This record gives sequence, structure tokens and C-alpha cells, in this order.
Amino acid sequence: MMKKSTIARFFAYLLLTELFSLSTLPAWAQLTISGTVNDADGGTLPGAAIVLEGTYKGTFTDASGTFQLTNMKPGNVSLRISLLGYEPQVQVVDLTQNATLSIKLAKTAVAVDEVVVSATRANQKSAIAYTDVTRQELNKLNLGQDIPQLLNFTPSIVTTSDAGAGVGYTGIRIRGSDATRVNVTLNGIPYNDAESQGTFFVNMPDFASSVSTVQIQRGVGTSTNGAGAFGASVNIQTSKLEEKPYAETNVSVGSFGTRKVNVLAGTGLLNNHFVLDARLSKINSDGYVDRAFSDLRSFYISGGYYTKKSFFRLNVFSGQEQTYQSWGGVPESLLKTNRTYNGYTYDNETDNYQQDNYQLITSHELSRKWRLNVSLFYTKGRGYYEQFKPNDSYSKYGLPNVVIGDSTITRTDIIRRRWLENDYYGTVFSLDYNSFGKLTANIGGGWNQYSGKHFGEIIWARVAGNTNIRQHYYDDDALKTDFNLYAKAFYQFSNRLNSFLDVQVRTVGYSFLGFNSQLQNVQQEANLTFFNPKAGITYTLNDRATIYASVGVGHREPNRDDYTQSTPQSRPKAEQLIDYEAGYKLQTEKLAFTANLYYMGYMNQLVLSGQLNDVGAYNRINIPVSYRAGLELEAGIRLAKQLRWNVNATFSRNRVQNFTEYLDDYDNGNQVARQYSQTDISFSPNLIVGSQLLYSPVNRLELSLLSKYVGKQYLDNTSNEGRILNPYFTNDIRAIFTLKPAFAQEIAVTFLCNNVFNTLYESNGFSVPYISEGKIVNDNYYYPQAGRNVLVGLRLRF
Repeated sequence: MMKKSTIARFFAYLLLTELFSLSTLPAWAQLTISGTVNDADGGTLPGAAIVLEGTYKGTFTDASGTFQLTNMKPGNVSLRISLLGYEPQVQVVDLTQNATLSIKLAKTAVAVDEVVVSATRANQKSAIAYTDVTRQELNKLNLGQDIPQLLNFTPSIVTTSDAGAGVGYTGIRIRGSDATRVNVTLNGIPYNDAESQGTFFVNMPDFASSVSTVQIQRGVGTSTNGAGAFGASVNIQTSKLEEKPYAETNVSVGSFGTRKVNVLAGTGLLNNHFVLDARLSKINSDGYVDRAFSDLRSFYISGGYYTKKSFFRLNVFSGQEQTYQSWGGVPESLLKTNRTYNGYTYDNETDNYQQDNYQLITSHELSRKWRLNVSLFYTKGRGYYEQFKPNDSYSKYGLPNVVIGDSTITRTDIIRRRWLENDYYGTVFSLDYNSFGKLTANIGGGWNQYSGKHFGEIIWARVAGNTNIRQHYYDDDALKTDFNLYAKAFYQFSNRLNSFLDVQVRTVGYSFLGFNSQLQNVQQEANLTFFNPKAGITYTLNDRATIYASVGVGHREPNRDDYTQSTPQSRPKAEQLIDYEAGYKLQTEKLAFTANLYYMGYMNQLVLSGQLNDVGAYNRINIPVSYRAGLELEAGIRLAKQLRWNVNATFSRNRVQNFTEYLDDYDNGNQVARQYSQTDISFSPNLIVGSQLLYSPVNRLELSLLSKYVGKQYLDNTSNEGRILNPYFTNDIRAIFTLKPAFAQEIAVTFLCNNVFNTLYESNGFSVPYISEGKIVNDNYYYPQAGRNVLVGLRLRF
């Protein structure tokens, strides 16, 4: 088992060694490359990236378009110069003495997709912690598992899977915050469910195959559209313009009957203007847990029209899923004898849902300095989950008891379906300004409306009585409107000092069926207004090192259950977060290193306490003060020409200042309150480590050891040692062999052995404590993850 002290010593040694080596470079290595980057008209190009190819070393042009790389070794070096909207250029320099370059970048022949998300994405000036994941990195793991699993080795992330095999319902936590507190956008368009605020990646099977990049922003970040980011933001950009035609297929098979097949194709740029891309996918898995199968289907179609200054993209994608429910977890008493136990045995205890997404994305260059981006979207969702409820009471369904002769029947077996049909539509927009000097700015916002129809129906009853097939036992329509406006600006005070300011006003209106003060179920409304300012500074120490600091405010409204299962008197308040971040970045030829400190102070964070409210619901309550504080370390190291190591670690302290737990006392028929102070926030490990050791012994072969350590987690906010998730350390082995024959662009074979040492572990769970016979009983339920398992994939691209 890895120890915190060992990891801390390693990172300290790594940093000190590198800093020492930089300070003792011999005189012959002190060569410099400097220069300017301009456009074809001679205008300066601030923010252009200059990277020494094959290394981590690089820098950016300042407000005057100049750059400098110091401590260069003599010999041939290859520099790659790139900037959004311009054709990248590679320049080879025979470095025998200090060199001065004058580089001109040509504008791309067509407008590029990335400009749409530039306003909501972080960059080197953003003064926040973020990680970019490229399509190439996603492809290495994309063998059928869901997007959270593909992001597992990035900093501060913990993932889980209900079925245990990474297919179907999966979850993600970032800095301990669950999916309802992680803002997710697709091409800048909000994706979180408007009511629950969760993200259901199961509704987008194989979506990773249509993704070009993913950016994970930890903390409040630069998020602007959609739900408040209370732990992180995940910004996903779909496939960008492919100028040449292509065809591709991916086939993978593995343990637990897991299999995936997809077909992708694109026309390339036709007549210098048109492009069409398409994907069709199918994924199946029996699951690690008994009967926890997944049957997933999806498609993605994207058509675009490009000119030099504008483009239009229409994305249509849909996902259809059927999963057998494994939501109930495995009782703690069965973990040692039946880890794959599933308490559901009814043959159609399934979740069935289809989600169709339509996005019209446009971008227009108004002038050299101004660009307008406007997107429209519409999402249609519909589906149900079916449940067998043994010996359920008629009264729960608003039905009269059944009288047969002298007998009165109050309960019977029932099969029910709980439906959701929703429509989600709106727009996001931004007006971007770039002075090509000291100032860049964005003004934008978004408006969306969600209409949800919730209803339940009885499809069978053993003793039906006076019921009809598909009889509705509840109907609930909800309407939620979300509107925000923001303005952000980056200003370069000097060649070394940059700052940003970001302010947002967001309003939320929600109409729903809830309880009034007389406990009557009536339509109600809630209206909230939030002000979310952010600011930060970045200071460049030299061409290798940068420091930054920022502060941001975020707000988040209660979710659907918080509203519908309460009265105006017991209804919880919105949450507030103030997020402080500070960091140091170092880039040399052999090392890219980041250290990020954060303090996230919460007011009125919503948590479960076990307390019954005035309508008899176990609703969440506000706790006045809680916080997360931590240190995130991230490094990419070239240990040798053929050996690289990407490693990260998060050390954190996550505390609730004061917490009251309420336990059902079955001996006396009431609730008992217990007071706590300075306890751990649930599901927040103090240590998370991710590691990817990558070795290429020969050309076209990459061998990898992928490791993940997650420290102890508590199932609730009491720091009770009887309600924990034990720490775990898993290791995966991956081999990728790539060929580039004459008849194809690429043939790649991937072998992935997950959990190679067959570690027994659980990544999620819940606890139901209560008092019985004078004692506190902890009924714990867990979600075991698969032991050793294998996936093999074949990728053909033409």
C-alpha cells in the first residue's frame, strides 16, 4: 500500500532535483532562441505557443508577439508554432549560437471549430487548475467503457461503475464532489440534467469516439453555461474539422461478455466548404454484478459548412440504453461470499431511456478583432424504469383496498413503471474580442428551458381490484428556466504579468409540484438570482516557470427532490462556494510539473443527515460551514528517450465544521440526534494518486502500466469507522501495437488487462444506520468493482 509520506517525499525529491539541475547547467548549454510571431499582414500574434518538439519545453508569445527560450543545448532543434485560427508551422533551427527568428503564421483557409469553446475553456492565462485530454489519449482506453472510466487517471478523479465493469451506469467524483456538482458542457452547451443536476453518460454510449478534446477544470473554473461548478467542470468538444476523407471501424471484446463495434466515416472538406461526419455504435456487456447487463446503441451525424470567416455545424446524436438495475448494492455481510450479488431478480427490472440531441453551432468573424458565436440546441429524452414491488400497499398508489367476501386485501404484488419525458432547449452565445495586444475579452451568456413530465403507471397487479392497465398513480409536470450573462477579460499588464476578471449573473426559475404549509400537493415556484465573480493573476518567472493565483465564487440551486419533498418552511437554501487557487508550473525538456493549492469554502452545502422533514421525507439539509483544502501535484517526466511517466497526486483535507446526524430509533419509534464536529466530508479521500508509465521498446509498440490509488472514504459525514470505503490500489497493463500499411492510414491492436493483481475493492456505497435493541446498527451496501478482466480492441482507419 502506498503511504502519503512516501509519495510526498518522492514529489519533493523530484522537484528539488530538477530545480538543482536547472541552476547548475554548464556554460555551453546557455543558448537562447528568441523571436517574434506575426500574421501575414505583419500584425503581432500574442498567445502563440512555441514548443520544442519531443520535449515538455515551450513558451507563449507575449503581448508584443515576442518569445524567448533559454538554456537550449546546441544542435538541430525543431520548434512547433501554433495559434488558434492559424496554420501551425514547424521550424528547424541548427543551434550553434543564440538565434533570433521572425515567424509568420498564415490564417487557416476555413474557420475552425475550437473558436466556439474558447470563451468557456481555460488557457495558460486562466490562473486555474485544468487538464486537457486529447483524442489520441482517449483512443488508447476507448474499448467500450464509459467516459468517466476514460478520465480515471487524471488528477483528483475517482470513478465508479454500478455494474462493476465500467459499462452502463458510471459515476465520477472530482475533488470529492459528485456528478451533480460537476458542470458538463458539450461544445459549450450545458448537458447536466436540469432537475437532478446529474450527468448520465449512459445516455451517450461510445460518445468518446466522437470527441476531439476534453478539458477538466477543477474548482469553480471558468464555467459559464449550465449548472454551477462546485467541484469541477468537464468541457467536451466533439470531432473537429477533418479536411481529408476517412473511414474507420473499432471492434473490441472482453470479459463479462463486453463487446463494442462502431463505424465512422467522413467526407473531408468538399468543394472547400462542406463536410459530413457520421458514427454508428453498439456496446453490450453482461456486467460483473449478476444480471447487470447493458445494451447500448448510439449514432452521431455532423454536417458543416465552412468559409474563411464563418462556419455552421449541425450535430445530431442519439443514445438508447437498456440496463438491468444494480442500484441496490451488495450488503456488507455478503462481500466476502458473494461479491456479484444483485438483490433484483425480476426479469425486467430494467432502466430504459433514449435521448436525442440536436446542436446548431455557428461562428462568424465580424472583423479581425471581433467574432460572434451563436449556438442553438434541443434535447429530447424519454424513458422509464420498471420495478417489481412485492407486497406493496394499495394506499401508496391512491387505490382502494380490495374486498373479497369477508376479507379485505390491503397489499399485493405490483409491477410499476416510472416515466420521464422531457424537452430541453435553448441557446448559448458569445462575442469575442482580441486586440492582438494586451486585451482579450468575451461577452456572452445563455438561455435554456426544461420541460419535464414525470408520471408513474401500474402495468400489473397480482390482485388488481378496481385498477386499469397502465393506470397512472402520479403525474407531475415541471418547468425550469435558466438564464445567464457574463463578461470576462484578460489583460497583459507587462510581458510577465497577466490578469483576468470574470463576472456572471445567473437567474433560475423553477415551477414544480410540491407541498405547501398545509401539506397539500400544489404547483409552486422558486426564483433565484446568483452573482458569480472570478479574478486571477498569472506571473511568468521565466520561459520555464509560471506562478498564478485566483479566487472565484459559485452558487448552486437545490435539486428537484429538495424542492418537491419539502414545504416552503423546510425548503433548503442554495449553496455557495468561494474557491481560492494558487499554483506553480515548470516546463523543461524532460519535465512538465504543476503544483496547485486550493481552498474551497462552502456555505449551506447540502447533505443528507437522516432527518425527517415536515412532509416525512429524508431530505437534504444545509450545513453552515464546510471546506475542502488540498495540494494537487502533476508531472510528466521523460525518464529516457523511450520511457515516459505521467503521474499525479492529490493530498486533501475535507471537513464539515459541525454536523448533526438523525437516527431512526426503532425501539421507541422516534429519531435520535447525535452531534459531531470537524468530521470528514463523505466520499472525499485524503489521498488520490494516478500514474501512467509508458514504455516504447520499439517503434509502433507502447507498453503501459496504469496505476490508481484511492484513500479511505467515509459513507456519510460522521467519520464513523463502521461506515467506510476501504482504500484501494489497482494496476492495469496495456499494450498498443500500431501499423501503417500502404492500404490503410493505421491499424492498431490494443490489449488491456484491468486490475491485473485481482484486487478486491469497492468504489462506492451507502449506509443506512439506525438504532435497534439499544444499539446503533450500520447497514452498509457497496458496489464491488471487477477483479482481473481483459479487453482487446482492433482499430482500422482508412
